[in-house]
Amino acid sequence: MSTYAFGGSRTSKFLDSRAAFGAVSSYRGLKPDTMKAMVRRTLFRLFVFVAGFGLVVTSLVANGQDDTSKRGRKYKAPPPTARVEVTILRDFNGKPIENAAVVFHPMAGDKDEGNMELKTNEDGKAIIDVLPLGDTVRLQVIARGYQTYGEDYKIDKPSLAIEVKMKRPGAQYSIYEAHDNSGAAKPATPPANSTTDKPKSDTTPPPAAQQQPN
Repeated sequence: MSTYAFGGSRTSKFLDSRAAFGAVSSYRGLKPDTMKAMVRRTLFRLFVFVAGFGLVVTSLVANGQDDTSKRGRKYKAPPPTARVEVTILRDFNGKPIENAAVVFHPMAGDKDEGNMELKTNEDGKAIIDVLPLGDTVRLQVIARGYQTYGEDYKIDKPSLAIEVKMKRPGAQYSIYEAHDNSGAAKPATPPANSTTDKPKSDTTPPPAAQQQPN
């Protein structure tokens, strides 16, 4: 009885091991297909994720460009400029004046929009090339010992040459001097009845010496 029980126990264990082996074998037989399916599903999910991420990034970039185009200003090319050369000369001999102050005042109607100052070189020249073509500029020239010059110019050509002859200051006008019709002072003439008193020299010879009688 005990032998039969022992044998039965061994038989049941043998059957259990065969069943487990068969289950393992069947699992091993199905594993390659299952792995392929899992790999396919993983790749598909990865593809979907990458595609969705790409769409999101593209839409964000497009929206950012739209916002930039709405907020930013359009590029506007600067207006063409002219080259202006100013020559400062002495009025009385035509020689250049060095180190004279040449001041440019861009004008907008009657409004002065600022100033740009240059100094003349040894040839009496000052050159500027940033004035917009078509603008009006008020030119002012200041040189020591000369009258200040001022005049408005229209920048209507790509290249403009301006020559300024500086004059010496005029004589001061006095109401106490006689003036002709042109305003020039006449030399003063002394009154007719005025005489200059000069000391008279005594030219009378001394009296002759009297001779004593012998």
